[in-house]
Amino acid sequence: MDYVPLGKTGLKVSRLCLGCMTYGASSWRPWVLEEEASRPFFKAAVEGGINFFDTADMYSNGQSEAVTGRALKEFTRREETVIATKVFFPNGKGPNAGGLSRKHIMNAVDRSLKNLGTDYIDLYQIHRFDYDTPVEETLEALHDVVKAGKARYIGASSMYAWQFAKMLSVSERNGWTKFVSMQPQYNLVYREEEREMLPLCKAEGVGVIPWSPLARGFLAGGRKAVGEGNTERARTDEFSPRLYYRDADFAVVDAVEAIAKERGLSNTQVALAWVLRNPAITAPIVGASKMHHLSEALAALEVTLTDDEVAALEAPYQPKPVLDHG
Repeated sequence: MDYVPLGKTGLKVSRLCLGCMTYGASSWRPWVLEEEASRPFFKAAVEGGINFFDTADMYSNGQSEAVTGRALKEFTRREETVIATKVFFPNGKGPNAGGLSRKHIMNAVDRSLKNLGTDYIDLYQIHRFDYDTPVEETLEALHDVVKAGKARYIGASSMYAWQFAKMLSVSERNGWTKFVSMQPQYNLVYREEEREMLPLCKAEGVGVIPWSPLARGFLAGGRKAVGEGNTERARTDEFSPRLYYRDADFAVVDAVEAIAKERGLSNTQVALAWVLRNPAITAPIVGASKMHHLSEALAALEVTLTDDEVAALEAPYQPKPVLDHG
């Protein structure tokens, strides 16, 4: 396993991050693994050299954080682990249960710390942009969270590049803690972030930790229509059809399968190797509900694609609207 700086910081993270939305409570989503079934994945990730784990307070209504915290306490030491979580989506009732107001951030960070069973969060991220709260209020609150020792670094997730640029500028003007990472959607069937967000992050020295590098499993193959697939998530995920399933998307999967077959690799290895080769990318966030998902993701670190293979993978892509920016 290679370890690389997260953006311009001195924090070293593994080249893969384990996404922990899959672990928590099946009552939240039918494809989520309960705690006992989740533990082997954390153990295997640690043994594979992964030191970077990403969750959110909304996943399984906080149970993902709790399961993640207990598993990491069992299988590794806190000082060796980089824990990332997120705030924005409602996790409770009432008008202040979500968003990026000072009130919600201060309440949410304390709840996340309790769920995770830790004194601090390594990377505290805003899950989306909040159109209802002044960015100054959000950024000062996040700065105070860091200065209080409750978080070491702050990051952001899917938003427009102009919004991220504005927030970076406001933080710099006021001497507040700046974002060190961006978590956008980025994969072979959603490449719109190549237009502005990835160049912005590269220019500003911001680490990029993309979510859904396998397009929620779509690039792994086995899907021909909505509701089809070889996993519970593929059959029940209501979100994927809003992002993928266009004719051009299936053509990309065909290209992935052709190269995988020729190289004796899995679709997962080919699709992840493509993401990893982009110099703007720090660490893709991978989910795993079956052990081979994790082993194939780790194996992708050893795959180098040729220029001709990259051209073949990218040729079928057709631009699409910006998706899931809130």
